[in-house]
Amino acid sequence: MRKLLLIAGAFAFAVPVLATAENHSSESDKALIILTSDSLETQTMAMILGNAMYQQGTELHFLLCDAAGDLAVSGYESDKAVNTPPSNPAGQVTPEGILSMLMAEGANVDVCAIYLPNSDYTQENLLDGVGVAAPGPMAEMMRDPNIPVLSF
Repeated sequence: MRKLLLIAGAFAFAVPVLATAENHSSESDKALIILTSDSLETQTMAMILGNAMYQQGTELHFLLCDAAGDLAVSGYESDKAVNTPPSNPAGQVTPEGILSMLMAEGANVDVCAIYLPNSDYTQENLLDGVGVAAPGPMAEMMRDPNIPVLSF
């Protein structure tokens, strides 16, 4: 039953993402979302807000550090799903579920350069498409006045 609720919740978030994919132009806005929190609600809200930004035409880049880096590990599952507000039909969602959907739509995801050396994981454990952030290019993105940096 839990898996069915998670799938239904993920589908409810996927529909708006898929429905707005054609709204993205090659000159869309960009945003960098840095997520470090180990809080399930904070992780999920960062993904929900990222999804809303994507729907509004923003090209997303996620930098996952510390405990949030686990979201990028293949096979990772949150301890539980987060309930969405009654006004949102999604029901229950997980941050890794929303992240996977956003990646499928083109969001860029990197783990911090120091995440892997300080965990039990290697690059082979990361989801397909997840990179390891290089400090130089990441610093350029953070310094770019046209790219907002949001931290959770």
